[in-house]
Amino acid sequence: MLIHALTLLVLAVLLAWPVPRLLARAAWPARSPGVALLLWQAIAVAGGLSMIGAPLCLGLAPYGDSLPEALYAGTTAGLTATPVVLPIWSFLGLIVAAAMAGYLLAHLATTIVRVSAQRRRHWQLLRLLSQPHPSRDRTRVIDDDRAVAYCLPHGAGSLTVLSRGLLDELPENELAAVIAHEAAHLWQRHDIVLVAFRAWHQALPWFPVAALAEQRVAVLIEMLADDRARAAVGDGPTARAIITVAELGHLPGDEAAGSTGPVGALGSGAVSPDSSGRGREDRPVGNDGCDDAGDGIEGSSNADVDLSQSAAVLHERVARIAAPRPLGLPARLLAVATAVALVTVPTLQLILPA
Repeated sequence: MLIHALTLLVLAVLLAWPVPRLLARAAWPARSPGVALLLWQAIAVAGGLSMIGAPLCLGLAPYGDSLPEALYAGTTAGLTATPVVLPIWSFLGLIVAAAMAGYLLAHLATTIVRVSAQRRRHWQLLRLLSQPHPSRDRTRVIDDDRAVAYCLPHGAGSLTVLSRGLLDELPENELAAVIAHEAAHLWQRHDIVLVAFRAWHQALPWFPVAALAEQRVAVLIEMLADDRARAAVGDGPTARAIITVAELGHLPGDEAAGSTGPVGALGSGAVSPDSSGRGREDRPVGNDGCDDAGDGIEGSSNADVDLSQSAAVLHERVARIAAPRPLGLPARLLAVATAVALVTVPTLQLILPA
């Protein structure tokens, strides 16, 4: 299995830096955000399999030519008359594989638990600090003069939150775009996607690609929700709603579908109650408004960089609506095939004999 280990190591290196950087710089994802999101998820899954599989194959190589065979031989080694003696590099490989798998899974579990707890607290505060919308189910209205809109996933109790300022200022078609946008976040469960990428980022805060992946996935998710709004009310009202909400909200950022607080604002800088019951103004980072998704820049320049990034994302979203250029079917099929291949290659390396 040494060949498998080497192949997985090369794939892990490629998926850890050059491939994500190329995808992040490409222009085509804005033309087909759903396909691009699938590709980002494939990169994450394949990268994890390769990163953990390479040392695992190295560690189990003395037991057999494939991972299933080696696992079986390793678990029954103590029952044989001539047990295999593992060299030191096999022990090191197994330790590294177990440590990486445990570390990543632990971060994923703690992120899910923390996000779920914060959403529950936020949901309870909304019940106290907001009023039900008079005509829309599962919609709450907060008393805020700014344009604020976000959704809060909570299972059967998921909510869409709108502000008085939004309801007073937006015409009916733009308000419908906002509501369709938030409904898309809930219906398509964007929060699940971003929780996984947030866990990856928090597990590897020193790894630039982890932060880049979280930011780009957040942008693609906003574009997918924009497309749902476009289908509901048209391009013009959706673009105007994005711009209007950004201007009236005073901050050109979005809440992330899957952030620790609100989810998926159409362009507002939302004010949400924190765990103490006070309002907090969410600082936009990239496109998701998460104040814990730092960009590695310290000091007072942080806010300027964040606002610049949010303004760039806002422009990117509006520009694709103003000049739509859907990705052609051959290109979409090629991207989907690439995503499938990325996951298939490390999987086959792990299960097939050398």
